[in-house]
Amino acid sequence: MLTIHRPLADDSRCVAVEGARIAGLGPYAALRAAHDDHARVREWAGGTLATGRHEPGAVRLLETLYWPDPREADEWGTEPLPVGPAGMPDARWSASARRGLQRMLARGVTAVAGPFTRPPVLTAVRRSGVLVDTAAPTLSPGARADFAVLAADGSCLATVVGGRLVHRRA
Repeated sequence: MLTIHRPLADDSRCVAVEGARIAGLGPYAALRAAHDDHARVREWAGGTLATGRHEPGAVRLLETLYWPDPREADEWGTEPLPVGPAGMPDARWSASARRGLQRMLARGVTAVAGPFTRPPVLTAVRRSGVLVDTAAPTLSPGARADFAVLAADGSCLATVVGGRLVHRRA
């Protein structure tokens, strides 16, 4: 299904996404006219469209820090904690990496630097769909649909990775 992402702060810079690829860029009226009868429209109040962000410190963030589960907030807080090189089981590394990736996606990250050496972290990164060791692609027709919709203050309203909406601010 084709989706038009319409950032309301800049109606001239919209993107049409079909599958994992960008089907078109431009003003909302032009994209709507080209795809009027079969496009879903997602409107982002106050947003502007931007290329996804790249996280150069992803290895450190995911392989040397523990991202606490919200149920552990009373004991550990909500910010990442340094962990030792051994002792944490794979299932816990995997869950921590998923939570760390969720935080990155909430900042508009669509690409990360590697390489990842911990198998559970590597699995979590692969499943997330973010690009590894590649900059986020430019916004152009035919390119992979990786982008963010940013608010005026730079915070992320939505993140799209490979055409999938993977983060949306409530």
